[in-house]
Amino acid sequence: MKLSTFGRKFTADAGITSLMDDLGNAMASGDDMIMMGGGNPGHIPEIQARVQEILGDMSRSESDVRRLVGIYDPPQGEKQFIASLAELLSQEYGWDLKPENIALTNGSQAAFFMLFNMFGGDYGEGQRKHILLPLAPEYIGYADAGIEPDLFHAVQPDISFTDAHEFKYRVDFDAVEVTGETGAICVSRPTNPTGNVVTDEELARLEEMARQYNIPLIVDGAYGTPFPSLLFVDAKPTWNEQIILCLSLSKLGLPAARTGIVIAAEPVIKALSGINAIMNLATGSFGAMLAEPLVRSGEILSLSRDVICPFYKRKMQRAVTAFREAMGEDSCRWYVHKPEGAMFLWLWFPDLPITSLELYQRLKARGVLVVSGHYFFPGLPEDDWQHRHECLRVTYSQDDERVAKGLRIIADEVKAVWAEAGREV
Repeated sequence: MKLSTFGRKFTADAGITSLMDDLGNAMASGDDMIMMGGGNPGHIPEIQARVQEILGDMSRSESDVRRLVGIYDPPQGEKQFIASLAELLSQEYGWDLKPENIALTNGSQAAFFMLFNMFGGDYGEGQRKHILLPLAPEYIGYADAGIEPDLFHAVQPDISFTDAHEFKYRVDFDAVEVTGETGAICVSRPTNPTGNVVTDEELARLEEMARQYNIPLIVDGAYGTPFPSLLFVDAKPTWNEQIILCLSLSKLGLPAARTGIVIAAEPVIKALSGINAIMNLATGSFGAMLAEPLVRSGEILSLSRDVICPFYKRKMQRAVTAFREAMGEDSCRWYVHKPEGAMFLWLWFPDLPITSLELYQRLKARGVLVVSGHYFFPGLPEDDWQHRHECLRVTYSQDDERVAKGLRIIADEVKAVWAEAGREV
């Protein structure tokens, strides 16, 4: 079978494909795998009960069922949800939002595919523009989203040590360069994979750089503010027409609903809606209709703040404690990125004798599924920074005892690697 350049690119090996294949195969096989690889949210009883209640109400309404399964939404997305969201965010944060500032997509991954290729790539007349990632590492799903090669330019971070076994990435503004060849700046907040939260001051500086070049600052808020608020440090909800804010219903507990939300200036939303029509005809109604009562009442904000955030903060604290106990204070060098949000621990093992990919394979053989850190550096040259081969991303969203067991196996395997290399641990 002969494929086009597009076909060859999107059927080649990709980090996100490997991750989703691993997760799907492990779940389907029924093996007793400890699932610490993907970003599947935890199951929060309060959220599931509220979702079940809304589903029950919808199922008893003939008009709701007809809207849910029997009518195409416009390419911009389900109109009642969009109107309710514009009203809520305008009232709560003073944002000057109209329904024309919001579009829905079939998941955040689809939104980023559209946005990255809208603002990066071939502009004609020999001009090509890139997407600037000012803080590597970044989300695995970005890496292969460009139709054209080399779509991303990334910047190595500053690394500061915040505890004996804790560190934090910060934006190295001396190295961040916006030029006429930059089509957009993009940052996730909190960052997947590290749980890092770009500070309000850092975000303001990035916005100013975007404004100087009249390009958008894309903020991936899939785990962030104003919802689902998986944040353990203060971070101000921010939007204006310089910013494209991307949100999601997945981490509220609705990953299968595949509902991404894009908040942006009207021309961006109009363009996204046009691409939606070509790619999908329409977005799915299910997630938007399910969440609309929560948005209309404002519950989506209070549930995020009072239920979802504390749920994950407790899980984070238990996971960090379990890993510290498993590694010990006097073993090989190891660090955890300061967990400021999301649902991941980012583990760093300096000078590890094997690559993170080899460590991932050894852990998989022992029944623990994680993600090798080397996938999370799109836009950086592959062989210029050893650090990228020394890290793992670990999800702590699932059962606490299973997570603790997985972390103990990780610690044991890392110590075994050092022992095999003839080094003391």
